[in-house]
Amino acid sequence: MPIHRQPRGHVPNPRSAAGPTWIEEDRLIQQGYRLIAGVDEVGRGPLAGPVVAAAVVLDPTANLPWYDDLNDSKLLSPNKRNHLAPRITYGAIAVGIGAAESDEIDAIGIVPATRAAMTRAVANLPVRPDHLLIDAVSLSEPGLPYRHLVRGDSLCRSIAAASIVAKVARDSRMVVEDAVYPGYGFAKHKGYPSPEHLECLARLGPCPIHRRSFAPVRAML
Repeated sequence: MPIHRQPRGHVPNPRSAAGPTWIEEDRLIQQGYRLIAGVDEVGRGPLAGPVVAAAVVLDPTANLPWYDDLNDSKLLSPNKRNHLAPRITYGAIAVGIGAAESDEIDAIGIVPATRAAMTRAVANLPVRPDHLLIDAVSLSEPGLPYRHLVRGDSLCRSIAAASIVAKVARDSRMVVEDAVYPGYGFAKHKGYPSPEHLECLARLGPCPIHRRSFAPVRAML
């Protein structure tokens, strides 16, 4: 089956006031697809740490109670994300996580590294999906039909679930890195360029997980 690519910036359905819906999944199910993976990433903007992606295959017919709570991870509180992530992990048909580390980001650039993390997340699913729904980014590498949706994490429940899993996984990783590289405040700002982070970076210099290709870090080398 040929890979279906949408034009850049294509948004197939309007933003729902009630949050993400099953519209995209239902449309694909009507076309005969069954294992539909939502794919999203977290961590393109930080100055340190990996970019992390998740792929999540949900069952729209399961009617699980937490489905109605799914939303763009950026719109949820940390407590809500931490509440939902294990429910997604154990209640979904399949979940896969992939990452690209800071040295890979420096070597190939943030956009290719983002695609690499997403490809790894799909590859790490315990089942092979037959269609992908991706937040904003086109992704031909897995060799699967896909549709990318701008603001997909606020439109599509499968992508919203992936955004939550990726966000919680990356935040947890940065808490660990805070213990490995104390003094930068990674547990608080998760590597994003907050004033506190920039002050610590100026005082301590870059640590091994800082992205040396990003301007604020590069300027200090």
